[in-house]
Amino acid sequence: MNESLINQAEQLLTQCNVCTVASVSKQGYPRICVLMPIEAKGIKEFWFSTGTNGTKVKHFENSCKSGVTFYNGGDSVTITGNMEIVTDKATKDRLFDKRRDFLGRHLPNGGKEDPNYCILHFSAKETTVYIDGKFETFEI
Repeated sequence: MNESLINQAEQLLTQCNVCTVASVSKQGYPRICVLMPIEAKGIKEFWFSTGTNGTKVKHFENSCKSGVTFYNGGDSVTITGNMEIVTDKATKDRLFDKRRDFLGRHLPNGGKEDPNYCILHFSAKETTVYIDGKFETFEI
């Protein structure tokens, strides 16, 4: 694992306001959507907000397998791992407060008390990095 490439990947993630997130349908097909990360721990963990009534949440209830891709200026970081649906109120409150400006607009029925408010927590297993012509895949 190339530490310099990992540092470059972490830098790329800070430059991306959105990323793509893949879930797997009951029929086994991938479904890609665009989400804004609320919080990240390097290239290992990410937290997202969505609605409990959304298709991706139903997919993650059935299968936790997921993929996340960040892209900027021809460089990319693609990560596969598991997505967990977070129900812990303290975590939901903390993350809501971190992005109140954005989440408040998307949760008009009570903000962090909105029954549709949901947090997804992604934990990486494998990463593929392509930055400045350098390409590497490694387990995390």
